[in-house]
Amino acid sequence: MRPLKSPVLVFRSVTLANIKSAKKRAIQSEKRRQQNASQRSMMRTFIKKTYAAVLTADVTASTEAFNNMVPVIDRMAAKGLIHKNKAARHKARLNAHVKALKAA
Repeated sequence: MRPLKSPVLVFRSVTLANIKSAKKRAIQSEKRRQQNASQRSMMRTFIKKTYAAVLTADVTASTEAFNNMVPVIDRMAAKGLIHKNKAARHKARLNAHVKALKAA
């Protein structure tokens, strides 16, 4: 088994697999878990940035943050990282906030 790069994952590296293909799947699953965690974190960061821009009541900043956030959320939904309805819910709620700023 390959040594893991992150010291945090040493605890997770204990696998009970004896079969070669099962060991490979365990390695692939761990790699995918790390990638998914990174992608989820990036998506949440974009959402937080958009909410922060809305709270400043700056129309241009919030519109720009929203426009940057939408493709990220769509990409996560397309990859199956989040459900498409969850993506739509995030976009709809934030779009409502941005539209309210524009109307005010």
